[in-house]
Amino acid sequence: MSSLFEQRAFMRLWIARIFGTLGTQILMLAVGWQMYDLTGSAWDLGLVGLLQFLPALLLTLIAGHVADRVHRGRIVAVCVGMQALVALTLLWVTQEQWVSREWLLFISLVLGTARAFQMPAQQALTPLLVPPALLPRAMSLSAAGMQGATIGGPALGGAIFLGGASAVYASGVLLFAVSVVLLSRLRYDHVPPPREPVTLHSVLAGVRFIWEKKTILGAVSLDLFAVLLGGATALLPMFAKDILHTGPWGLGLLRASPAVGALLVSIALTRWPLQRKVGRTLLLSVGLYGLCMVIFGASTSLVLSMAVLAISGGADMVSVVVRQSLVQLETPNEMRGRVSAVNSVFIGASNQLGEFESGATAALLGPVGSVVAGGIGTLVVAVLWLRLFPSLARRNTLH
Repeated sequence: MSSLFEQRAFMRLWIARIFGTLGTQILMLAVGWQMYDLTGSAWDLGLVGLLQFLPALLLTLIAGHVADRVHRGRIVAVCVGMQALVALTLLWVTQEQWVSREWLLFISLVLGTARAFQMPAQQALTPLLVPPALLPRAMSLSAAGMQGATIGGPALGGAIFLGGASAVYASGVLLFAVSVVLLSRLRYDHVPPPREPVTLHSVLAGVRFIWEKKTILGAVSLDLFAVLLGGATALLPMFAKDILHTGPWGLGLLRASPAVGALLVSIALTRWPLQRKVGRTLLLSVGLYGLCMVIFGASTSLVLSMAVLAISGGADMVSVVVRQSLVQLETPNEMRGRVSAVNSVFIGASNQLGEFESGATAALLGPVGSVVAGGIGTLVVAVLWLRLFPSLARRNTLH
């Protein structure tokens, strides 16, 4: 553990990511609140999320190629700087009372574009800052920091919002600025790649690499289908009100439960990283996630629902750490940007499409039927992947 904290460049990136994530969380809380306050439309709230996801989908191959050609630390710093400018712009238009639906949608598109380039560069940066033996612990510590910021960010933003939207945006500018300063001081050995023309073959290299590496393909596709089928986040308001018969406070507890479980497990994995049978552990964690969703769907107790959601968050965190470590350790440095970009799309698609799938099946089967069926589907996927990707199931160590 101490040896990880001695990696100064990694720790600087870790702290910068926490500040940046806090800034993102409070920024999106304010944007969502202002949009709903202006329009009262759930559709417009959905558009805010969609416009942040579309750039990642459309620009992923370009962003991955850039991450493999340009200094990754500078890419991340520029992208966080763009988010600081967005927060500053929102502060200005709010104070001038120029905020409109169109402004907020445009801002969402800019944020999505910045993150489309930030995520692959950021994922591919960590392996350059720590020795390979410490990478699983570094991934766990990174996940713990992000979970902590994800839990604390909305609460911090809600408290600051008491002073108005301008106070939230001003705080966002400050948080992003601190992150940029830390990132600008990030030092690592950057070896510029040999100059070569940008071709369709080179741009698609990340897709081709994942397809040929069946262990990586199995890991990233397992997460895609597990979250796609087993996610229940979009339906939590229905469960809170109609099934568990609780109020907004109960909904808040339900939404926080997976993050709390994930945070605790990520801290444990930082201290005691997985050493053996990582492939089977990955499949078992996905199976446990599916089982938790089945129990959650059938539960009528708030305490039981919170408990299984916390366990599901912990199981998902095991999956995240194993998958991210495998992807980074199996990928050559000159390919990590393009491979990470494809992996980011898998993650984003599973979350966004998973919410759509939950809503569609809930319309047909009801919320309980939707979640139980999705949990069973996740269990089936875990069993199928055991057969379809034997190299993943047999994987013993992360290295």
